[in-house]
Amino acid sequence: MRFLLFLLAFVPQSVRPHAGVMLKSPELKGIDVSHYQETIEWDTVVARQRPDFVFVKCTEGSDYVDSLYCRNWQALGRLGVRRGAYHFFRAYGCGDVQARHFLQNAELQAGDLLPVLDIETTSGVAPEIMIEEARIWLQMVEDQLGVKPIVYSSQRFYERYLAGHFDDYPLWIARYSNEAPALANGKIWNIWQYSNQGCYDGICRKVDVNVFPGTPEMLDQLRCKPLPTGCESTAP
Repeated sequence: MRFLLFLLAFVPQSVRPHAGVMLKSPELKGIDVSHYQETIEWDTVVARQRPDFVFVKCTEGSDYVDSLYCRNWQALGRLGVRRGAYHFFRAYGCGDVQARHFLQNAELQAGDLLPVLDIETTSGVAPEIMIEEARIWLQMVEDQLGVKPIVYSSQRFYERYLAGHFDDYPLWIARYSNEAPALANGKIWNIWQYSNQGCYDGICRKVDVNVFPGTPEMLDQLRCKPLPTGCESTAP
C-alpha cells in the first residue's frame, strides 16, 4: 500500500485514477533512442521485451535531423508501439526557426505521444535568452498542433534554470537514481528517466530507460488525436 501511495503521489492530477480505484503496480516502462543506438532491430525488441512507449529523436537545433529518425519512427508505427518525437533544443538558436524545423520533419499522427522539447544545456547563452527562445518554440508548436508539448530536462538543470517558467507543460525529468525525483518547487513530473544503462535484445548499445507512474489508460491521455493542423492531446 505504501508503494502504491508513493507512486500515485507522482501521477499528474489530470491522469490520476478516480477516488476508490485501486491499481496494481501502476507503472509503465519505456525507452528513448537516437542514432547513438545505431540500427535497432525493432522486431526483436518488441518480441523479447516490448516497451510500453518509445521516444525517438527527430531534430536538433535549426537544421539537424537524426539520421535514424525515419527508420525508427516507421518501425514503431508498423509494430504498434506508442511513439513520440523529440527535439534537442540549442539555446544559441532562434526558437521559431527550431520550431519550424521540428514541425517540418516530425510525422506526428493520431495516437502518437505528445511532442517533446529536450532542454539540457545553455550552450553558453544567458539563461533568460534560453528561456525566451524555448518559450517561443513551445508556443509555436502548441499553436500549430493544438497541444502542449512535454518539456524534458535533468532534475539539476530543471531546478537551476527552468523551474517556475513552464509549469503548465507536462514534465519529463531525468534523474539517474533508485529514488524518484522530488522537485524543490513541488512540480509533479509525468515521466521519469531513471537510467541510461538499459539493455534490450535488438539494441546494440545501452539505452535510456523511463517510467510512467500509471496505467496504459492514463498514459493514453498524453497521446494525440487528429486535427486539421496536426494532433491534439486527449488530456483534459
